[in-house]
Amino acid sequence: MARRRQLYEGKAKILFEGPEPGTLVQYFKDDATAFNSQKKGTITGKGVLNNRISEYLMLRLGEIGVPTHFVRRLNMREQLIREVEIIPVEVVVRNVAAGSLSKRLGIPEGTRLPRSIIEYYYKNDALQSPMVAEEHITAFGWAGTQDMDDMVALTLRINDFLTGLFLGVGITLVDFKVEFGRLYENDDMRIVLADEISPDNCRLWDSKTNEKMDKDRFRRDLGKVEEAYQEVARRLGILPEAGVRDLKGPETLQ
Repeated sequence: MARRRQLYEGKAKILFEGPEPGTLVQYFKDDATAFNSQKKGTITGKGVLNNRISEYLMLRLGEIGVPTHFVRRLNMREQLIREVEIIPVEVVVRNVAAGSLSKRLGIPEGTRLPRSIIEYYYKNDALQSPMVAEEHITAFGWAGTQDMDDMVALTLRINDFLTGLFLGVGITLVDFKVEFGRLYENDDMRIVLADEISPDNCRLWDSKTNEKMDKDRFRRDLGKVEEAYQEVARRLGILPEAGVRDLKGPETLQ
């Protein structure tokens, strides 16, 4: 593997310098965390699967006009992305009651919500990513009013498209988290979808049995975590031909 300078390491990914100005290489790890990193572990082959699943979903979203940071997949664990200024706000869309929403409001898990609900969380690990309102976001300058309008419009389009796409392969999109960034091109700036879309940041249930097919299997010690991720990839028709195997990351240049 080529030697690259590491720029950032998060819970599930590492960012390296890209081959051209304005690009980065995003490397997907097998590391798994839950409950604001209080629980840690490894899901064998997760990075390979998430790379493929996120590539597929980003490309499909691009086809309907959703701008993303994705350029192309480089290998089994890496993809080339555009460098963006990440907006420190996680946007969560909820279609079915689950997780923290059920706990906070006492709504039974699995209850279909009367309409999709959008929530915002301040992207700050030290503060355990607290829930915030749009007033906090604009008042503290994390994003402007126009940024928020663009993010909400894109989020609703993403939700509509992915809900239908997953339903077509027998999966219910319960909820998901997305992140956005500012992409600067010449004198223009636009909001684009960043990070990833995978079973790491989506709740995916089998449409008939409600069996969980996402990271909740790791969070709740349900077992068969790797198999669930593989099943999502299989239904989307993108399970790597050779199966999931280990691929070491690039050698880091300090």
